[in-house]
Amino acid sequence: MGRFCAVFLAALLSSTAALAAVPSSNHVFVVVEENHSYESVIGNLSMPYFNSLAQKYGLATQYYANSHYSIPNYFWLTAGAYVTMNDNTTAKFDVDNIVRHLLVAGKTWKEYAESLPYAGYTGYNTGNYVERHNPFAYFTDVAYSSQKYNIVPFSQLASDIANHTLPNYGFITPNLVNDAHNGTLATADRWLQTNIAPLIASPEFQRDGILIITFDESVDSDCRPAASCPRLPENVGGGRIATLVIGPKVKPGYRSTTFYQHPSALKTMAEALGLTSFPGAAQSAPDLGEFFSGGTAGGSVTITSPAAGTMVGSPVQITASARPSDRTRAITGMKVYLDSKAAYYLSASTLNTTLAMGAGSHRLVVVAWDSGGASYTSAPTYFTVPGVRLQNPTSGATLASPVHVQAAATSFTAITSMRVYVDNVSAYLVAGSSVDAYLKLPPGVHNLVAQAWDSRGTVYKTSFSVTVQ
Repeated sequence: MGRFCAVFLAALLSSTAALAAVPSSNHVFVVVEENHSYESVIGNLSMPYFNSLAQKYGLATQYYANSHYSIPNYFWLTAGAYVTMNDNTTAKFDVDNIVRHLLVAGKTWKEYAESLPYAGYTGYNTGNYVERHNPFAYFTDVAYSSQKYNIVPFSQLASDIANHTLPNYGFITPNLVNDAHNGTLATADRWLQTNIAPLIASPEFQRDGILIITFDESVDSDCRPAASCPRLPENVGGGRIATLVIGPKVKPGYRSTTFYQHPSALKTMAEALGLTSFPGAAQSAPDLGEFFSGGTAGGSVTITSPAAGTMVGSPVQITASARPSDRTRAITGMKVYLDSKAAYYLSASTLNTTLAMGAGSHRLVVVAWDSGGASYTSAPTYFTVPGVRLQNPTSGATLASPVHVQAAATSFTAITSMRVYVDNVSAYLVAGSSVDAYLKLPPGVHNLVAQAWDSRGTVYKTSFSVTVQ
């Protein structure tokens, strides 16, 4: 059996989770500090605890904040999107965010906010607490629901550690003095050692935990002029910041030179919890998988066709390419997953094939393997195939009369009408793009066709059969 087959079969026998470099975790956390550059933190003798963690665990040496001003960075960390630049806003925002994805996956979460007046508080600044450092207070589906009670005073963290009731996802924000915004880096370092060291030492975290400590942004002057900042988003970027990746599965003393921004931290935490969908830019951002034992840096799979969000006719042309983590390896195989089912594979680093698909929405993912056994997974691509999709009944089913027929049609232009034929005879006609009808049929086997017409006169149809008792 060739090397490709051996590697490929070994990968197939692994669990689905093994396709990602980020290890599974039941407890992921992020701590956000404030307004200091990478250079002012790493090697700073006033931050001995932070730098000891950098030596022991993983340090991202090319991690850049997305923006200047606090609030957009907190949104990039939780919504994967720029939402507002207004640090003083009191508005609430209906945007996709990590909480929505956590709830769908059945995961628990808490925001531990120091100096928060009380659990569930989603109001404006008070004392050393500022709303702009608590992104969850802005999300409508948190602020206007019982989910707001997952925003708790920071003192709750010590209780959750002691009672072994840590959530799956935790977002930790020190107050203005202890996050180095108004206080010193030395104060922030002492706070981390006092409050975060017990979290790292907890049995739950030592089992499989992941902690990311980062800064919201660097100093305001570090990206002037704009030409000094790489890959600029809004507001000429947020500057280079010190970011640590901590956990029992992190490579000891690891240093990354890969360019990362806040959506990568968001994606890493979500992937570790087993989430398969991610808010905003986290969907396509690279994760921090290289920091973990078995992880690789730089490898990727890119789907170039079909384009995301488009409508394409069947058979659908699929093109993709894969890149290994380093030049000493070669891509040995690629596999297409259509709607979570394996549909095609080949032993190459580029893919160009066509697959017949039924009408409706589809999810496409491509996985690649390299000669070292590492695997890389593309971001999912969603697209639609025009035609008639039968929803009910299942073809070949045995049913009682009347038979409930449901079908929907999509096209490049508007669907104008649909018709159902029973044994080559028209039985039902409706204007529009969907059928929902009950047909009285005599006992026996019947052949049915659901047919649709669009405004250009294009005809789509699907055939099925039923047996009436």
